[in-house]
Amino acid sequence: MTQPFDIDDDPAHIDVDAVWAFLSTHAYWGRWRTRDDVVAQLASAWRVVGAYVDGAQVGFARAISDGVSLAYLADVYVDEAHRGRGIAQAMVTAMIDAGPGVEFRWLLHTNDAHDLYRRFGFSEPDATLLERPSRRPAT
Repeated sequence: MTQPFDIDDDPAHIDVDAVWAFLSTHAYWGRWRTRDDVVAQLASAWRVVGAYVDGAQVGFARAISDGVSLAYLADVYVDEAHRGRGIAQAMVTAMIDAGPGVEFRWLLHTNDAHDLYRRFGFSEPDATLLERPSRRPAT
């Protein structure tokens, strides 16, 4: 039987050790970050959402925003043992459709979760969006 999960947007509930453990070893998009970098990103996040099973953190999402019209969704993950249960969809719903940024323009980058994000209206950018890639060497 699948255990139920809880979604929570209280920053005080985020398990920094669990987030760091995943991002530093499994996140293709940011393994270059130090623990101090992740702590700083958590402290400056506009909003965070965690997913929990029996109180243990099994998923995470972070957003940065101007708080008025634009937000960037980042660091969305679900521990491998808990995937396929709708946790990522529930976290993204909580972040972009059930929170204070419901009317914002949302941006994100992903190499492998296009189908998930298309469910929420994300699509390839139009000709109005320009991006300057990171100057950080690939890891």
